Amino acid sequence: MISQAFIAEIKHEATSTKRILERVPEGKFDWKPHEKSMSLGRLATHVAELPGFLHSILTIDDFDFAKGHYTPSHADTPEELMNVFQEKLDEVLQTLQNTSDEKMQANFTLRSGEHVIATAPRMVAVRSMALNHLIHHRGQIAVYLRLLNVPVPGLYGPSADEM
Repeated sequence: MISQAFIAEIKHEATSTKRILERVPEGKFDWKPHEKSMSLGRLATHVAELPGFLHSILTIDDFDFAKGHYTPSHADTPEELMNVFQEKLDEVLQTLQNTSDEKMQANFTLRSGEHVIATAPRMVAVRSMALNHLIHHRGQIAVYLRLLNVPVPGLYGPSADEM
């Protein structure tokens, strides 16, 4: 089953995501490297909540920002970040257990009102809109941590701080 491959990959990536979220320092949630950047807290919370978007891809055919399909999560502490991530992760892993290959091959549409952002088979949306999205923002957190002189964990092998 297609979903079984994604379960294995999501579990593997979850380990790295937890490692980076654990390093987000309390008291620095409002910090930004640039005025146009997200705050560290908002960025980390977005990473923590992204498995929830993956869940939406699996359960909603036509995800519409204009209809309120997205409500941002909120976390003020590293513990709250981890709780959001674990809750969303558990939810999507359970949903994937019951997702057929036919459902994974059916189209998912992401839109904001009449503006269609993308339409793709769910298995493509899971990869491009959710997993790649999470990995991209996780990398941004690593840069934020480096700028704050917080040791960066290795995500795909040891980091310079672990050597």
